[in-house]
Amino acid sequence: MPLGVVLKASIFVVPMMAAISAHADLVVLQYHHVSDSTPPSTSTSVSLFKQQMDLISDLDLEVVNLRQGTETTLSGTAGEGNQIAISFDDAYASVYHTAAPLLAEKAYPYTIFVNTEAVGSNGYMSWDQIRELSERQDVTIANHSADHDHMARKPDETEEAWEIRVTRSLDSAQNTLARELDAPAPMFAYPYGEFDQPLQAKINERGWYGFGQQSGAIGRKTGKTRLPRFPMANAYGQLANLEDKLRSKAFPVDTGTLPDGIISENPPTLVFPLVEPIDAERLTCFASGQGRIDFNVVDGNVSVQAPERFNSRRFRYNCTHPAGDGSYYWLSQQWLDLSKPED
Repeated sequence: MPLGVVLKASIFVVPMMAAISAHADLVVLQYHHVSDSTPPSTSTSVSLFKQQMDLISDLDLEVVNLRQGTETTLSGTAGEGNQIAISFDDAYASVYHTAAPLLAEKAYPYTIFVNTEAVGSNGYMSWDQIRELSERQDVTIANHSADHDHMARKPDETEEAWEIRVTRSLDSAQNTLARELDAPAPMFAYPYGEFDQPLQAKINERGWYGFGQQSGAIGRKTGKTRLPRFPMANAYGQLANLEDKLRSKAFPVDTGTLPDGIISENPPTLVFPLVEPIDAERLTCFASGQGRIDFNVVDGNVSVQAPERFNSRRFRYNCTHPAGDGSYYWLSQQWLDLSKPED
């Protein structure tokens, strides 16, 4: 693996690592169903969910309101040590019947991102149930679009058609939430975790925080319209790796400078600066379905490209680096191949 010149980064790895790790980063957990009978790809079993919540307690990690935690983390005023936030996408009925009582026992706050046109449908919460939860001090309701459509501009879609479609979905959902609940939070979760730069601009124009489904912690340099969350479905939320995720630190690069993930080549190339305290000799990168992959360091930048093409619509590069005290800096780049069929 060619590394280029990394001595300068290596010299500062110990003192700088200790200083950066002390700041509080926010780890957001993302759920859909909490159930033993819903689709495995988007479900967390009841027993696993209980174990995850117990581990947070055992590690003595503070669970905070998502909006408040995001604001204080981005502003650098959150103090020391990691904080945890819990979020649910889609407002499935299992959140009301199963997750909510368990979270009430722990007095853990959480956020539900609602796609408004599905409310009351089979398997989803009703407006009465959503209102009931929203009246609790520790529950926040936010926007997940009206129709849960793929919101990045489609290859055969005109800019005008995209503008009409996306504006309607964003604003009609927010208006519905305001009518039903009075004051929805200024936050948005991208359906399927998919976004492009024009969609990020729409979220920014509205003054909302935008949350994806790429993994990693939120830190002071995280772009506010591409905030990461750790998916917690059965395949990703197993206890063997959960502590590493809960203790993870935001990778010390400005994620607002990273690509939106719409690919023009397959496999795509990710480039980011080799900044202190990152030492190229301790950096490890992975690609979805391909395991550990090599990278190059050229002119102070890390260049990562998987060796093989991807056949899926969405896939990720993850890069990690020790951050001290057994924790890791964690950077996840989601890629989106718009030529592949929608879910």
